[in-house]
Amino acid sequence: MATLKQVVDVLETLYPLRYAESWDAPGLIAGRLSLQVTRIVFAVDPTRAVIAKATDEPGTLLVCHHPLLFRSVHAVSGLDVHGAIVGKLYESGCALWVGHTNADSAYRGVGQAAADAFGLTNQRPLVPIDDLAASHAVGLGRIGELAEPVTLEAFARAVAAVLPHTELGVQVAGDLTAPVRTVAVLPGSGDSLFDEVRASGVDVYVTSDLRHHPATDAIEQARYEAALRKQGIAAGSAAGDVLTPLAARPALINTPHSAIESLWFRYAPQDIADAVEQATGERLETHLLTMNTDPWTLTIPN
Repeated sequence: MATLKQVVDVLETLYPLRYAESWDAPGLIAGRLSLQVTRIVFAVDPTRAVIAKATDEPGTLLVCHHPLLFRSVHAVSGLDVHGAIVGKLYESGCALWVGHTNADSAYRGVGQAAADAFGLTNQRPLVPIDDLAASHAVGLGRIGELAEPVTLEAFARAVAAVLPHTELGVQVAGDLTAPVRTVAVLPGSGDSLFDEVRASGVDVYVTSDLRHHPATDAIEQARYEAALRKQGIAAGSAAGDVLTPLAARPALINTPHSAIESLWFRYAPQDIADAVEQATGERLETHLLTMNTDPWTLTIPN
């Protein structure tokens, strides 16, 4: 059987820890390196419900996208949910590995999986990482093109159809009839990259967790620049667009955070099982937990 150390080495070859953002701490969170791994279970969030399902069989490695310990903690006792989860993992003979921002930027990682799911071609990273050892372009987010232009509303509905259901749903800001051809995608919280998205000149930005003030500023700036162009004044990254020069861009599509990041699992189980088999000769069983871990249980339109 493959040991946990062998599997972790494979994971960190596919999703190198050096790709992680400076504030992030992905990798092996809990588990004995000598553990004999019999299966790998995948889930976006290491919630207690996910842990309960993943630890029903000893020898399980749980691979999650979101960290268990996102912020620093000073205790993992029975008084704390993190301590309860760590304890459950060790008591059950299981382990937890997290691929967070390192998996966001990797080849066939979270960003590429989402962009592929939305039908984008001619992709490149939104924020490239210069890695001479990589055989493919890597970095945060993706920029790409649709095969044919569609309206913003049609594209937003296509995005929603690809995502697993949540009560939060999908929000859209922009002219619903405007044509969409170029797209930037950043699974996860994305309002910190508005400058990079504006500079790219894309028609629409698909991300998550857009806060009121940054989103309002972004869409208002897009509308103002479009108004200037209507007056014949070159403004914004769309000034050289000959097809839709007067469109306000980028429009915004706000998706549920865990839902868009779950698209990584269109690739990860197969990629990881193949790589572990190549490295160790062992073909591990894989299982995807599809339970909804989005925190919101009700949305009430007002």
